[in-house]
Amino acid sequence: MQVHQGIEKLPQFSNSVITIGTFDGVHKGHKKIIQSLISEAEKIKGESVIITFHPHPRKIVHPGQPLQLINTLKEKIKLLSETGVDHLVIVPFNKDFSEQTADNYIEDFLVKNFEPHTITIGYDHHFGNNREGNIELLMKKSHDFGYRLLEIPKLTVDEIGVSSTKIRKAILNSEIDAANLLLGYDFFFEGLVIPGDKLGRTLGYPTANLSYTDPEKIKLGYGVYAVYVHLNNGIKKGMLSIGNRPTLTGSDEKVEVNIFDFDEDLYGKKITVAVKTFLRRQEKYNSLDELKEQLKRDKENSLSIL
Repeated sequence: MQVHQGIEKLPQFSNSVITIGTFDGVHKGHKKIIQSLISEAEKIKGESVIITFHPHPRKIVHPGQPLQLINTLKEKIKLLSETGVDHLVIVPFNKDFSEQTADNYIEDFLVKNFEPHTITIGYDHHFGNNREGNIELLMKKSHDFGYRLLEIPKLTVDEIGVSSTKIRKAILNSEIDAANLLLGYDFFFEGLVIPGDKLGRTLGYPTANLSYTDPEKIKLGYGVYAVYVHLNNGIKKGMLSIGNRPTLTGSDEKVEVNIFDFDEDLYGKKITVAVKTFLRRQEKYNSLDELKEQLKRDKENSLSIL
């Protein structure tokens, strides 16, 4: 996959088949669109092109509102590169871009830069100032500019419509099994290992304390999870705790991962945590011994799942 940052130096695409969107999550619904994109490009011996935006349009259109992105840009590029698409174009999204009319968006942005043979879009795609553009307008303009328009119907998984909004809600509510089902992969995040209070080591379950490397990345709901930890030297099993540790009065929010069968110094390093399933809510215990017994059960439950 070729990655193009901006539209100033785009190549001359041959029979381009394009799709446009934020693709946050690169979930099953997105992949259905991308599969159609690649299939159509192969039929006409053309090139498949994904057009996405950075920063996320909501950051410009609704400044000040917190973003809760399923994927960072780095993660999105990695996930899209695994789909087999030919090109990814990352368009800088700013106020001027957001305020162009839907007609100008089609003619001056899509047609001028990509000369599309085919435009493939999801059923609910909107664009242009105030999101005034839609599939009906794209169909109408197809006669003027000679492109073909393909609509991808809503994908349903177990009778649940796939959407980034539903996935975000599931992640925030610790419903990680539901989120992973809709994503088609295990939700993951990157964290920087920072110093902690070393209580886990005292209990026999040493933890790496993490700080999210991207403040706009969505945060998991409080609880304990079975996880895989991606390190430079391989993948390890572990359990993740997120919350304010109610057994310890006045404890601040912590993101801690206990990596099984691992005892190396990770301070200052970045690690990736893939979240497999939710184990339990955080609970308050009467003593550290009770907490230690629960951690033992958590590890056993994690190993039975991973």
